[in-house]
Amino acid sequence: MLRAAYLAQELLTSFEKELGEVALVPGSGGIFEVRLDGETLATNRETKVMPEAGEVKRLLRDRIAPGRTIGHE
Repeated sequence: MLRAAYLAQELLTSFEKELGEVALVPGSGGIFEVRLDGETLATNRETKVMPEAGEVKRLLRDRIAPGRTIGHE
């Protein structure tokens, strides 16, 4: 849950004007997913490897703020 909270903070900081909210939904089995309008952008469901923050930020940026630079690009 700690990494999920960190990523939520990163997304809210990077996309404060574009995002209305970031929701953390507790579950079981160590599954982590990032969804936008019901579509899964990133998950560890099959690989069991947590997506990196930069990767998730790029995927989200490409959907909600294309062309915008984020952080260390």
